[in-house]
Amino acid sequence: MTWRRDRLWLTYLALGGAATVSYAAGVLPRLAFTVVGVGCVTAWACGPRLHDVRPRRPWRLLTAAGLFFLAGILLRALLVDLPAPQAQFGDAFSVCGFGFFIAGLVSFLNRWGMDRHALLDGLIVCISSVVASLLLFVMPAATIPDRPLVVTALAGLYPLLDTITVLLVANLAFTTAVRQPAFVLLGGMMVLVFAGDLGYAIIGRSGEVNGSRLMDLPFLLAFTLGGAAALHPTAKGLSLATPLPIQAWSLPRMLLIGPAVAVPFLLTVLLAHESTASRLILGLGGAAIVALLLVRASDAVQSHAAAQRRFEHQATHDPLTGLPNRRLLGSMIERLLAERAPGDVWVFYLDLDGFKLVNDSWGHPVGDQLIIDVGARLRDALPGTATIARVGGDEFVVVRRCTEPEAMADARKIMECVERPLVVVAAEGATAEVVVGASMGIVRADRQEQADALMRDADTAMYRAKEEGRNRWKVFDASMRDAVRERVEIEVALRAAVAQEQLSISYQPIVELPAGRPAGVEALVRWEHPVRGWLEPNVFIAVAEDSNLISALGSWVLRESVRQLARWRADGVVDDNFWMSVNVSPRQLGDAAFAERLAAVLRQAGVPATNLVLEITESVMVEGSELTERVLVELRALGVRISVDDFGTGFSALGYLRRHPVTGVKIDRSFVKGLGTSTEDEEIVRAVVAMSSALRLSVVAEGVETEAQRDVLVTLGVPLAQGWLWGKAVPPAEFAARWSLGGVGERVAARSD
Repeated sequence: MTWRRDRLWLTYLALGGAATVSYAAGVLPRLAFTVVGVGCVTAWACGPRLHDVRPRRPWRLLTAAGLFFLAGILLRALLVDLPAPQAQFGDAFSVCGFGFFIAGLVSFLNRWGMDRHALLDGLIVCISSVVASLLLFVMPAATIPDRPLVVTALAGLYPLLDTITVLLVANLAFTTAVRQPAFVLLGGMMVLVFAGDLGYAIIGRSGEVNGSRLMDLPFLLAFTLGGAAALHPTAKGLSLATPLPIQAWSLPRMLLIGPAVAVPFLLTVLLAHESTASRLILGLGGAAIVALLLVRASDAVQSHAAAQRRFEHQATHDPLTGLPNRRLLGSMIERLLAERAPGDVWVFYLDLDGFKLVNDSWGHPVGDQLIIDVGARLRDALPGTATIARVGGDEFVVVRRCTEPEAMADARKIMECVERPLVVVAAEGATAEVVVGASMGIVRADRQEQADALMRDADTAMYRAKEEGRNRWKVFDASMRDAVRERVEIEVALRAAVAQEQLSISYQPIVELPAGRPAGVEALVRWEHPVRGWLEPNVFIAVAEDSNLISALGSWVLRESVRQLARWRADGVVDDNFWMSVNVSPRQLGDAAFAERLAAVLRQAGVPATNLVLEITESVMVEGSELTERVLVELRALGVRISVDDFGTGFSALGYLRRHPVTGVKIDRSFVKGLGTSTEDEEIVRAVVAMSSALRLSVVAEGVETEAQRDVLVTLGVPLAQGWLWGKAVPPAEFAARWSLGGVGERVAARSD
């Protein structure tokens, strides 16, 4: 049904073409003309409804025009044998049809918006047409002797109506950059109407009113194209035409304007011996066209200059807030550094804390509203001499020349104005107060420094503020630059180490209490830096997280750990119930194919999924997306167990544990450390055990270093523990030698040596 509706215009086009051929051949000409005319009017009336075209006012006006045109044509055919002026009764309907037709075109123009360049170009074409019509058709028709006044008036009126149509057609063509099929069909209709009227105007010079049947062919074809335009699916786009950004004198436009400009001057040569009135018309018309050309040229220059200024502003300013962007800010800082004015140049680089949460909770329109409001607050809070720029999604930079006390006062003002609550309105009309903070880095410029270096140092200080807890500011010092350089060096070396699999994995036992017999093991990645030696995991893991290396690193650790467990099981080092615990990052859990790839690793190694425990952070439960939750569910469906690492240090809540498919928790070492000396830590562990028991979750206590801590854990009913009391993480051969079943490990370790 949809296909038939979209192709209906082709059916009508074929029907109209066949009827036109029939009319030209003299086969039932009146019927053929009636079929095309009625079909066009029906298409104009029903086509917009068929494709839900809105607004429908232009098409209603065209429908009325079509009805009057059709009535006029039929009446002229019926009254052709009557004397004038009775024979011209049908022309009254045709003139009314022109009125509705022109109104329909104006309605399209009102919808698209009139452009002054298009209007000027259209007037040039219109004046040229008026001059040509007056001299070539109207004045000759008026001089025919013994002709009824009505016939003479109509002979002069039709060319003038056509010139108005030419003006509107030119404006339609000059106003839009889109040439959709419906637009082309409608334009073709207008051209054919003009051609048909031109033919009658030519024979009207000699006093003829009715021509041969072939002279009506342009009107039949016009009705055919016009009806097809209304039935075409792109008719909906006629109300949404795309305006031209700059009305340039392009080649297609000059092909229309050029002949229009030349017409008065050509007619001056052709009609050199005509009357004074003719020469007056030529003079006035030519002068008007020249004046319009001068106005158009001047306006074009001004428009190009305005467009250039607008483009330059867009290139150097943020479109949302109107503040300078990074590009303009750099040149402004360079200019401040070059000045020899008193005071130092200070750069404040701030990043909004909590902005992502606002976007995710309330949507991007509210986020944009927040950004605009922060920019306005900064302008109001700081002196007029301060430069404020937006250099990123939620990042702003303030630059000011001032003393150090003034800079610190500005820092406090910035933090205070950002932290004030903002009332936001969501799309559904709900309102709420949103509060965000800011992490800010501050740097004092040296006259020898460059803008890029200052921005980099301020950015570095800002990230240091984030690392220290957010919602604060830090003043840059050289040690931060050294730390950044060191971090970059570590990242480069780590990237090579991950690519070449130069890291290693050590294993720390997880034992049953109170016996101390290993029930599982945790895989811990280790890395010996080629220059710095062994690095702490928290150093290079953080670098891996920030540099997007964590997914590749985590996949390698997971794959190697599962293979190691398979080897231990095959060699009899561990029994079938022994399990491997591996840490996974939030980024890994954000991979939709993570569970599928893990299943392939387990299947290839021959390790049951129940023998693998994946340790996640509490932030995964709190900040995880729908995709992360789906991946966790898929992992549990495989049989993989999921444990919450460092439980109690983040956002621990019973609701999170119940909502997510976790199977166990790891009590953080900070609570285990105080066992035996701190009653508060003991009560916290007791509460975790009770909660886990109620939820049927396994419990592991990590960081156990003393026998006293172990004894308290046994008393509290903690079933599993790990820590230095039973040994540090060691390479696989050493682990097998110490913890194997029945001494098998010693033999396996000896063979590996």
